[in-house]
Amino acid sequence: MTTIRLLAHSVEKPWGRIDIPAAIAPSDGRRVGEVWFSPPEQEEGRPLPLLVKYIFTSEKLSVQVHPNDAQARERGLAGGKSECWYILDAEPDAQLGIGLTRGLTAEALRTAALDGSIEALMDWKPVRAGSFYYIPAGTVHAIGGGVTLVEVQQNNDVTYRLYDYGRPRELHLEEAMAVSVATPYALPDQVFPMTAQERLVAGGDAPFILDMVQGEAGTGQRIEGEMAWFIPLAGAGTIDGEPWRQGECWLIEGTAGLTIHDGMSALLARQP
Repeated sequence: MTTIRLLAHSVEKPWGRIDIPAAIAPSDGRRVGEVWFSPPEQEEGRPLPLLVKYIFTSEKLSVQVHPNDAQARERGLAGGKSECWYILDAEPDAQLGIGLTRGLTAEALRTAALDGSIEALMDWKPVRAGSFYYIPAGTVHAIGGGVTLVEVQQNNDVTYRLYDYGRPRELHLEEAMAVSVATPYALPDQVFPMTAQERLVAGGDAPFILDMVQGEAGTGQRIEGEMAWFIPLAGAGTIDGEPWRQGECWLIEGTAGLTIHDGMSALLARQP
């Protein structure tokens, strides 16, 4: 049994922000767009199947898509990328682009990406704190500006960019055409406030399970499973005697004992 506090790595992005909560990572005046959690140096040789990130946006991210496992392996890659987003904070006009407003053929999608009309064809959904979306591989998507979210994803760095608002970055149109499900998003809009205790992603066709878990001050819990990611969003306590606090991410293999000093809200990710 092992319990490891994963290390937070800040990643600068032109669409990032300088107002990063100190509990997550110091911004030092940099435009931090992502904070990734990975094992300490002595564990780095072992790739983990899931990756947890915080994402902070000041403007829209590119319109993009990811392949599924089978499509990625056909191209000699380790696997695909499905992901999910839990919104921690959002400006009043913040939006996420998830799926399209109508179905498109692959050629029509390619044309829309080239002439920029894909931006207007995206289904831009207004979001607020607690909004939650599971993004299966193949979903055409984009994160808008003014959003702070937690992303749990398959740990495969494979992204095909369809459109980038005129920024001088490479597009991957042929790859994207081959994997895009160019239709409206089929899953319901959901809101899970941090006081909820819910299963957010249930496994099955999804490559991971994600739960929102709660705990009252002065109580304890056991976390059990082959591998789990404990992502505290609020509260503080100890895990196997080591102090945890909000803004961290812990990797648990086997069983861990959790004590709660303040009221706890957390995400708990597992493989199915």
